[in-house]
Amino acid sequence: MTTPQHPATHESVTAELMVDTNKLVAERREKLAAIRAEGVAFPNDFKPADRAAPLHAAHDATEPEALDAQANKVTVGGRLMLKRVMGKACFGTLQDATGRIQVYVTLDAVGADALHAFKHWDLGDILGAEGTLMKTKTGELSIRVTSIRLLTKALRPLPDKFHGMTDQEQKYRQRYVDLIMDEHSRSRFTARSKAIASIRQFMVDHNFLEVETPMMHPIPGGANAKPFTTHHNALDQEMFLRIAPELYLKRLIVGGFERVFEINRNFRNEGVSVRHNPEFTMMEFYATYWNHRDLMDFTEEVLRHAARAAAGTTRLTYAGKEVDLESPFARLTVRESLIQIAGLTPDEADSKDALHAKLKGLGTEPPARWSLAELQFGLFEAAVEEQLWQPTFIIDYPVEVSPLARASDTNPAITERFELFITGREYGNGFSELNDPEEQAARFAAQANAKDAGDEEAMYFDADYIRALEYGLPPTGGCGIGIDRLIMLLTDAPNIRDVILFPALRREA
Repeated sequence: MTTPQHPATHESVTAELMVDTNKLVAERREKLAAIRAEGVAFPNDFKPADRAAPLHAAHDATEPEALDAQANKVTVGGRLMLKRVMGKACFGTLQDATGRIQVYVTLDAVGADALHAFKHWDLGDILGAEGTLMKTKTGELSIRVTSIRLLTKALRPLPDKFHGMTDQEQKYRQRYVDLIMDEHSRSRFTARSKAIASIRQFMVDHNFLEVETPMMHPIPGGANAKPFTTHHNALDQEMFLRIAPELYLKRLIVGGFERVFEINRNFRNEGVSVRHNPEFTMMEFYATYWNHRDLMDFTEEVLRHAARAAAGTTRLTYAGKEVDLESPFARLTVRESLIQIAGLTPDEADSKDALHAKLKGLGTEPPARWSLAELQFGLFEAAVEEQLWQPTFIIDYPVEVSPLARASDTNPAITERFELFITGREYGNGFSELNDPEEQAARFAAQANAKDAGDEEAMYFDADYIRALEYGLPPTGGCGIGIDRLIMLLTDAPNIRDVILFPALRREA
């Protein structure tokens, strides 16, 4: 009678991997101990003069004979990613920040001790190598090594070279390993850096002044969101990590700066999802004598500029579908979107009863107090938002959900506000700023009443901001752009964690 064989459980496989890893770590520690006994284990006197990518760019097209004749001497440093050991000659692949290059290590060129050492170095070790450029029989650019050193001994083994890191959470938690193993991940964060740098330069070129405003606020404001709270011991007062820099940036406009911007972190004590991280990056900018339509025109240009810098094109592919940033962005009112996209008739879009019924049919019971504009906005969020794939500005938001935006002169129930939607997600929010201190005080009071009634995301009453407005805020337009979501779009990333180097995660057990 044979004993049935049960498939290995996830827990048993993990335990086996841990045993294997611990064994390899122990072996590497023994090697490090031997290195320490011989002298300096972690030298700090090596200076690489060359990088992999520039070497390939300069010499990949050079014929082998011409390359030999040039006798180009190079010095590189990098992590050992591949190794092929033979008798009197070995090949290795070193990886630096720009890419990979092959090294050819021979007994004749480096001597017996160095060749023996190379054979016993491990994948993941960081090496420094000197030599001359050559081409192999297959035409691969390589370095014929004349000197090679161990600079850093890696104690932990790298993941399997063919499969890399397959656990997505592990990629987020151990981003350092993810970056070592995944060229696509490295390129994504390089694109992020290029995009932010290009946006910053674009703003400066358009006469915006970059500023820094507080990250800890005595009163949270600038958005409807739940803040993180902390306590400042020296001041003996409760403080809040900022949910938005808006009210401080507008104080600077009061102070006389006419165009300001800030690219920095915001913090919101809310859920974690593929679109949300509690710590995220935004750019907010404000310009005097601009209205919401000026802001929409400028926001289009900001996004196009970032796309050209990071992706090389304004016609992108996201999740297998085209996104066109080159053509003028569509502009629809909330009401128009209900008619054109949700399929309502004009009469239904203007009927509180019809809107209430539509929302109820989608599983949402709207409060009886909601105005027509609020019902229209509620149905927009439930039935339209996720369908806006191509860039679309939605305008004419209700006053009730726009406490800092200027009301329309033609319809006081709506504001001169827009939100930008692409791929079914919000990417930007802007409006003509409310600069009437008495109206702003009344809006704050309404928000405070809502907070007292249990709305944790309602705004506080900020008396100092009202005082600033009483000194006079010029006609101003302001906008916030979600940088993380923009990078998701530019790099075709499905999850916001893919574009944040160290996203928020539950603590390891």
